[in-house]
Amino acid sequence: MKKIISTNNAPGAIGPYSQAVEVNGTLYISGQVPVVPVTGKVIEGGITEQTEQVMKNIEAILNEAGYTFADVVKSTCLLSDMANFKAMNEVYGSRYTENPPARAAFAVKELPLGVLVEIETIAVK
Repeated sequence: MKKIISTNNAPGAIGPYSQAVEVNGTLYISGQVPVVPVTGKVIEGGITEQTEQVMKNIEAILNEAGYTFADVVKSTCLLSDMANFKAMNEVYGSRYTENPPARAAFAVKELPLGVLVEIETIAVK
């Protein structure tokens, strides 16, 4: 059975999608951008600050659904510029110190709201 996951501790959807959907013990988290939930605005700063906010948003959704970073099996990282990969990777890696998930990382032409990073996540219990 499909369950929609939503929390006020992560940015609301800016289109026709859910923050996350859980099906049969698998949680699919939509791509998270560095929007601060309280303000609804992109966090100030560069790739480090933006990645930190993205990871906080992912953590809030994981927690709402009863998951943790230890349950994450796959991430897809989208970057506006591969020159930001190293700094993004340092912040991302701080959440996955043991048994990190599978991951893909891509540079794309443009991201929503002109942000530098977006990360989607899949977790399994």
